[in-house]
Amino acid sequence: MEYTGKAAGVILTQTLGSNMETPAEMANEFAFEMATSAIRFGFGVTREVGMDLAELGARRVLVLTDPTVRRLPPGERVLESLANGKICCTVYDRVHVEPTDESFRDAIAFAVAGQYDAFVAVGGGSVIDTAKAVNLYTTYPPGDFLDYVNPPIGKGVPVPGPLKPLMAIPTTAGTGSETTGVAIFDLARMHAKTGIASRRLKPTLGLLDPENTRTLPPMAAASTGLDVLTHAVESYTALPFTQRPRPELPALRPAYQGSNPISDIWSLEALRMLAKYLFRAVEDPSDDEARANMLLAASYAGVGFGNAGVHLAHGMSYPVSGMVRGYRADGYPADRPLIPHGISVVLNAPAVFRFTAPACPERHLRAAEVLGADVSRARPEDAGKILAERITAFMYRLKVPNGLSAVGYTADDIPALVEGTLPQHRVTKLSPRPVGPEELARLFEDALKAW
Repeated sequence: MEYTGKAAGVILTQTLGSNMETPAEMANEFAFEMATSAIRFGFGVTREVGMDLAELGARRVLVLTDPTVRRLPPGERVLESLANGKICCTVYDRVHVEPTDESFRDAIAFAVAGQYDAFVAVGGGSVIDTAKAVNLYTTYPPGDFLDYVNPPIGKGVPVPGPLKPLMAIPTTAGTGSETTGVAIFDLARMHAKTGIASRRLKPTLGLLDPENTRTLPPMAAASTGLDVLTHAVESYTALPFTQRPRPELPALRPAYQGSNPISDIWSLEALRMLAKYLFRAVEDPSDDEARANMLLAASYAGVGFGNAGVHLAHGMSYPVSGMVRGYRADGYPADRPLIPHGISVVLNAPAVFRFTAPACPERHLRAAEVLGADVSRARPEDAGKILAERITAFMYRLKVPNGLSAVGYTADDIPALVEGTLPQHRVTKLSPRPVGPEELARLFEDALKAW
């Protein structure tokens, strides 16, 4: 995509020192910034993490993981690599799948006692996000836990400075957390997700090793793959960066800046790869090519949404997962009710894209086309329907629940779901079409059933 827009005139007038900018132009953003972690991809690269940390001079390393991964080959390979690199390490294996503020606090308290100079996260997005929070809160302890949390729930205090080295080793192919400066968690008292966002949270290096996804259960592979799908479509259809307010200082530019020409490339390529490989990766765990490409697709989508942002499907997903009552997904811990993140997002996606399509129909049609839809005779007014139907076809084949009603929600829950979505300004304000309580209520009603 080529960049066009009034902001180009802003750049020109600034360069020439002119004061020709109109008040409207002065209020709008004129620039975007691409920031991502370093990435290393290859079968077996997990075994190199010890050498990387030794080269950085790390002496005391905290390895964060969950109880399941600790016992699996990825966890064993990390510890073996650290031992080979003569790195002294401690393992924290109490990370929650879908972490909460309480589980964040537990991990932070554990890390404070050890005075570590580097961190390794081996696991899914929950583990990597927990490690980001641990790195931040032990390096720059805040006065209050919510200081760094996104407003309006928290204060959104900027991260004061550089953080310690963090090596991220994903064992799922979905969140893209190894590339982003975002850490998401459930705030228990609100029964909704929120998070912390700063470019400084980005891992130092993401090690993408397809060997680490061999043990991923089918439903987990489906859920994380659908997270890739929604990341990519939401970032591609997000409000353009030129329509966001301009910050007072470059350092105050948010991690989520709106759709932009660089993120567009990564998001569309993630969709292309997902359309080719997702079903294969879910239906045949021995398909190395499919799993490797889904791991890449997750990182590609991470680069896209990590700079452009996501919008309504994710914003609406936070109360869906936070308010869960009895639903338990196959392949996930059975000790508590849990709606996996990718499922909680995709259940809203068809309704969302039917709603947002009028704002940028050509982008919705392009996303649908990359996902395999025939758009040769499509009219702009059909864009939302076509994209929604294509996403629903993915959901149906992957056997995900048929809408919010299939995970325990009814029309009576809609007011609470709306209430839980409204504070998610970091993402809802990136919707290409503005939403308020009435629109959200209609979207949740539309999402109760997918087919």
